Order: sequence, then structure tokens, then C-alpha cells
Amino acid sequence: MVTAVRHLGPNWYASVMGTAIVATAGAALPVHLPGLRTICAAVWLLSLVLLLTLLCARALHWRHHCDQARTHLLDPAMAPFYGCLAMALLAVGGGALTVGRYWIGTTAAVALDAVLFTAGTAVGLAAAITVPYLMAVRQKADPRQATPVWLLPLVAPMVSAALGPLLVPHLPAGQPRETLLLACFAMFGLSLLATLAMLPLVFARIVTGGPLPLTPTLFLVLGPLGQSTTAVGKFADVAPGVVAAPYSQGFAVLAVLYGVPVMGFALLWLGLATAHVVRARRHGMRFAMTWWAFTFPVGTCVTGAEALARHTGLVAYDWLATGLFVALAAAWVIAALHTARGVVSGALLAGPRPAPVAPLPVRVRTTSGAVR
Repeated sequence: MVTAVRHLGPNWYASVMGTAIVATAGAALPVHLPGLRTICAAVWLLSLVLLLTLLCARALHWRHHCDQARTHLLDPAMAPFYGCLAMALLAVGGGALTVGRYWIGTTAAVALDAVLFTAGTAVGLAAAITVPYLMAVRQKADPRQATPVWLLPLVAPMVSAALGPLLVPHLPAGQPRETLLLACFAMFGLSLLATLAMLPLVFARIVTGGPLPLTPTLFLVLGPLGQSTTAVGKFADVAPGVVAAPYSQGFAVLAVLYGVPVMGFALLWLGLATAHVVRARRHGMRFAMTWWAFTFPVGTCVTGAEALARHTGLVAYDWLATGLFVALAAAWVIAALHTARGVVSGALLAGPRPAPVAPLPVRVRTTSGAVR
């Protein structure tokens, strides 16, 4: 077991995020299917088990393979995935209140979400500061290396902003509720502005540098778009009675005036990313853990469309949420099956293959005595 976790990176938390978002997004669908709530609760329970398993495995990784863990932290391609730890904690915690409470009870769900939300927010804020700092000071990242992976630590506070409002009704009325709501709004602004600063680098790299080697990571851009739309919808849901009347109405206006155009850009990016993935697949792209990028970011667009459906009353957003959820469920099944197969075979836990060694040049002597 100790040897098996040597190459277990923080990117594995993406499987927890992708599993939890299936449960959360499915629970709010406008379609009422028999057994859907039970299925969503079971998927959430699976995400909780995955989270606990990975936390234990990563603890072993840090204890017995500290050298490899430090290498990950100083690698500009791997360090941003530390934001996935925060988002995994937050996603499972949020799922406890949306679907898990039907199995474990509201009291236990609130307690679990409070713990995971606090831990996830702390880790997310630390990652949002530490990872860009290391990229600037220690890793010396090159703009030509920019990928959507760089967005991961910046998106983590946005996940806190979107899931924090779930806890607002469970706090004492007055200052505690308003403080948490406005703290979530502050994290919304923190993550949004940081993303807007980083996204031009990513877009310029894609347009001028050609297709990305890890094409599925293009879907990561959907994360801040869908999650921010979800967040403003959640603010509008809980604001009445928590903040003064003009501001509560302002949150309702923001949910529509911000959410509609951002969701439009998300659909544009979804089409662009899908085209790149189809091209890469035709050129022989095989499964890797980056395929989990097809799950959580798409799931945030599902919850964002659900929020817009609530606040606009448009059936079009109900259909959009349902269509995106079908794609999300299909992507999750594919990623989960390939991951399970890779874990059983040991292929996903194996170290990177060494580069082939070029043969040494052969020196021969000709009949004339010359050496070639």
C-alpha cells in the first residue's frame, strides 16, 4: 500500500469532486423521476467514501514519500491540483445538506457540512495564495506553459461562495447569517477577479500555441463560469431576511443579469472544448485522470442552469440543465469505469514511464582506415 501511493497526486481529488457534483446536480433537476433522490444519495455516499479513502492515501503519501510530494508542490503542472483538495471537501460537504441529509439526518448533515466547509474554505484560500506565489517565486512558470489547470486554485474560493449559503439558514438570525453570506460574496469577488486575470493567459495560449497536450483540461474553464452562476443564484435564494431589503433585491437582480451572459459564454466554451476533444480523440487520445475534467465543471453548469431556471422561470433553462446533466452522468460513468480499471490493473498508480534512451552512435572503421 505504501509503495502504491508514491505517485498518487492531488489530481485524484478530481474524482471526488466529479462524483459529488453528480449527486448535487441530480437532486435539483426539474425532472422528477422515481428513485432519483435515492440514487443521488447513494452517489453522494460514494463520494464521501472516496474522500475518506483519498485523505488516508494522501496522508500515507506525505509520510512515506515526502520527496515526491514536494516535487508535486514545486511542479507548475501538478501544484494547481492542490485546489482540488479544497473543492473535494466542499463538494462532499455541500452534498451532505442537499442529498445526504435524507440518509444521515439534517443534524448530522449540518455538522458534517460545517466541518468540511470550514476545512475546504481554509485550504482553498491557502491554495489561492500559495500556488500562484510558488509559481512566481520557485517554479518560474512560463506563459507559454499556461493551461486551464492554472485556474484550479483560484476556483476553490468560488466553490465556497456557492456552497456557503446552504449553511446560512442553520445559523442564528442576525449578524451570524449576514456575516456568512457577505463572506461568501467576498469570496465570489476574490475568485472572479483572479480568474479574469488568469483566463486571458490561458485563452492566448490556446489560440496562439496550438492544441493543448492535455485536451480535456479545456473543460476546467467551465468551472468558474458555472460555479459563479450557481453562487449568485444561491445568494438570491437566501438573501431575503438576511440582508436589508434593497440589497436582497439586488442579489435577485444580480442572479439574472450576471448569470445569463456568463452561462452564454459557458456554452460557447463548451462547444470550443468539445471540438478540441473530438479532434484529440481522432488523433488517438487515451484515458487519463484528466478525463475527470468532463465531470465537475460540467456539473457546475448544470447547477448554474438550475439557478437560472429558478430565478427567470424560463423552461429553456430547465431543458438546458437536464441536457447537461445527461452529458454529466455519461461522462461520470466513463471516467469512473476507466479509473476503476486502471486502479485494479495498477496502470494509474504506476510511475511515469522513463523516456527511451537513444542508442549510442556506432563507430566503424572502413577499409581505408577512416573512422565513421
